[in-house]
Amino acid sequence: MALDLTRGLFGRDPAGEAVGDRTGDSAGQRPRLPPGQRLTDGWPVLHYGGIPRIDLDNWEFKIAGLVGNELSLNWEQFMELPQVQVRTDIHCVTMWSKYDNDWEGVRFTDVMELAQVRPEAKHVMFHSYGGYTTNLPLCEVMRDDVLFVHSHNGQPLALEHGWPLRGMVPHLYFWKSAKWVRGLEFMAEDRAGFWEMYGYHMHGDPWTEERYG
Repeated sequence: MALDLTRGLFGRDPAGEAVGDRTGDSAGQRPRLPPGQRLTDGWPVLHYGGIPRIDLDNWEFKIAGLVGNELSLNWEQFMELPQVQVRTDIHCVTMWSKYDNDWEGVRFTDVMELAQVRPEAKHVMFHSYGGYTTNLPLCEVMRDDVLFVHSHNGQPLALEHGWPLRGMVPHLYFWKSAKWVRGLEFMAEDRAGFWEMYGYHMHGDPWTEERYG
């Protein structure tokens, strides 16, 4: 059976909402709102398949692949890692954007340091409960605003938005910010994740409209 991408990922339709401003970012290098995007005050619910059942008592976060220190952390251990707060915009491939989101979580770079990632690792695969995956170049996730987040605007993530933990990679389309994350796999070569196997772009830059490969 063919996979219907529009029914799978395209959830509530933000069409008809006002177009946001195009004020440039702090560096003045690009507009704040990427091309083709429309601003929303809400947060559309978008994912393929059902919401996985997750029990925090059995939750684990595994790190494997090209690392010197393979890890398996439970929820308490993960929450003992340094916590940071970051405000970002987010941009979905389905053409909505949401400004000024306040996140709390753990920086990707802190997790990477804990795992002692080997020099030959150039890519990382995010693995989620429910079987979802997405791939990213390692250089794209080493920014200070790339997190594993558990809270949004001062509240724990809602189930439909990835509770208890999701990735948050704000400078790429939001399918790259995997919900319900359960681990990482560090790799020397790139490999397509779930949506990438069905034609989505391997990188996903909103400002160059890298929607499809």
